[in-house]
Formats: sequence, C-alpha cells, structure tokens
Amino acid sequence: MKKLFFLVAFVALVSIGYGQQVTATATAPKAEMAIFETTSLTHDFGKIKQGVPATYEFKITNKGKVPMVITNVAPSCGCTTPEWTRDPIAPGGQGSIKATFNAASPGPFNKSITVTSNIENGFVQLMIKGEVAVDIQ
Repeated sequence: MKKLFFLVAFVALVSIGYGQQVTATATAPKAEMAIFETTSLTHDFGKIKQGVPATYEFKITNKGKVPMVITNVAPSCGCTTPEWTRDPIAPGGQGSIKATFNAASPGPFNKSITVTSNIENGFVQLMIKGEVAVDIQ
C-alpha cells in the first residue's frame, strides 16, 4: 500500500511539473549603440628609424544614433602610448585615437590597441606594424 501511495504521489508531482506552460518572455529592446567607423583598422609604418618614436592618428567617426563614449584605450605593450578623444563623440561626429610607438629595439613589430566603447561587442582592436631599422638616414 505504501508503494502504491508513493507511486501515485510521484506520478502526480511529475505531471504537475510537466504540465506547467512556459510563457514567452518579452525580450528587452536592444539599446541603441554607437557605431565605430574608421578608414582602416591597421596602419603600416613601413621601415622607421631606431630611437625615433613613430606616431599615427586613427580618425574615427560615430555612425550611430547615440554619442560614442570611449572609456579606455589599452595598448598591447608599454612601447605604445595612446591618446584619444575624451569627450563623447556626437552621432556623425569625429574623434581620433593617436598611437605613438617607441622605436627602441630593431626588428619587425606588430602591436594592438584595444578601444573600449559603447559599441557592439564593447571593443575594437586597432593595429600598428612596421619594422625598426638601424641603418635608415
């Protein structure tokens, strides 16, 4: 008798659990985001002279409908120093990210600069590359 009671109770609990209907949850509307646009995500310095810092300025445009706020710009190493537009970039407005590479060691280089902002995916990576040569005049 106890086995029958437990079996009936178990079947009742299982059928109650499966009998619940799942209601579709409304997805929250996607927040408007800024849209990061630049002519190129990579700059090639070519051959540069050792001991002379090289600088390139990435021009960026906000193609979104909300102001773009750049919260951080992080280079992949201490040999690259970034400067960027600190004020929000209005829709259709322009800003810049300047990367200065310290050309201290000879040889090829390939460095990334991670830009964190209110854009889709939250970040974009810019690249600078080239070769530091000792014998350039």
